[in-house]
Amino acid sequence: MPKNKPNRKRDVHFHFCVDEEEAALIRRRMAEMGVTSMGAYFRKMAINGYHVTLDLSDVREMVRLLKNATDNVNQIAKRVNETRSIYAADVEDLRRRYGELWGAANKILTGLAGIK
Repeated sequence: MPKNKPNRKRDVHFHFCVDEEEAALIRRRMAEMGVTSMGAYFRKMAINGYHVTLDLSDVREMVRLLKNATDNVNQIAKRVNETRSIYAADVEDLRRRYGELWGAANKILTGLAGIK
């Protein structure tokens, strides 16, 4: 134990070397995780043994589809309020859009189920 820090909680020292490319990758992964302490990052990675980076592009696509479907529902509701009638083509379009939404949701859930 170092003499200048007798109450130090972590007194075992690890040392290893990396090249510039590996150091840049470590810093990039730390930034992705929002970790600023290199010691905390190395402890977390060494103890837990994995790094998870989420690709949220499927979620963004589902949000886009949901916005489109919602806009369509609002347009249909406005027309129904004005004319007191609804068209079969509008109902079919809604079914198609909600089918796309369920497909996107299923893709996301399948991906999440595959995370171990």
